[in-house]
Order: sequence, then structure tokens, then C-alpha cells
Amino acid sequence: QVYEDNRGAVRRTFDTDEFRNAGIISTQWFQESYSHTHKKNTIRGLHVSLPPCMEGKLITPIRGEMLWVVVDVRKNSKTFGSHLTIILSNRKNNSLYVPRGFAHGCVSLTDDCDLVIKSDNAFSETKSTGIRWNDSDLAIDWCITNNQYIISERDSQYGSYKEFCENHNGV
Repeated sequence: QVYEDNRGAVRRTFDTDEFRNAGIISTQWFQESYSHTHKKNTIRGLHVSLPPCMEGKLITPIRGEMLWVVVDVRKNSKTFGSHLTIILSNRKNNSLYVPRGFAHGCVSLTDDCDLVIKSDNAFSETKSTGIRWNDSDLAIDWCITNNQYIISERDSQYGSYKEFCENHNGV
């Protein structure tokens, strides 16, 4: 909810009571990051944190629009391998909470996107891997225009979803 008046606005980005009322176990945030993306059609991910360094996240848009993608990689989950997409936008005043056990990725739908990302565990480079963003088995619609996109070398070299399953069998 946003509280506005002639001075501006206040938006609460986290509230323990709201999480508890939604049935989400009390979360203690360990890290908070600010993410800025310069150009539209910039892809990040799909990133996966492996045990014991899995991370739950709360993603809040500050400026611009991002398509956020989460893929369930929890090996005992009924929705293992399925994905969800949501547009995070400062105009919508929305946020996304994702518990541990999901691969994450996003693409900027506008120039100059800013996000605040809270994490419930420390990031570990050695326990980090990923899944190819355009994997045909996942068939994610990334809403990319003109098939022109920006992606890091690391993210572009991730293996397929099938390879992730063969190597890790989920998390």
C-alpha cells in the first residue's frame, strides 16, 4: 500500500505482520542489494543457489518494469520444473516474495530499472549455478522485442534445465 499526499509518498517494502498473515514463516533478512539495469531487454539469470546456501528473496521494484521469472527446482515439490512470471513495476507498487528452492531470472522491460532485493541467506559464489535462460524444455516467454537482448557471458553459458536436473536432481 502506498500512502500519498502533496509532499510525496511512502511505501512499506516489508512488514512482518503482513508476512505472518499471509502464512509465510517469519523471515530474517540477511542481505539487501540494490540492482540497476541500464537498458531494456537485459537478461539476468536463471540463477540457482545450491544447499546449504539457498536464498529466499523479496524483490521490490523502485523504478521501471522487470519481468521476473521463477522456476521451481525443489526436488520433492509437486510443481517441480514449472515456472511463474510476473511483471514487477513501480507503477503497480508490487513486490514478489520467493522462498528458497527456486531458480531466478529477469528481463528489463524498460530502460533504467531499479530493484531492492532482500535475501534471507548470504550469497555464495561456490554454491551458485544456473540454467540457460532460453531453455526449450522450460519454454519461458521472456517478452523480448526484436530478439535483441543483452546478457552476461556467464549467464549465456549456463547449461540446460535437463543438465541441471542430471547434475543436481533439484535442490
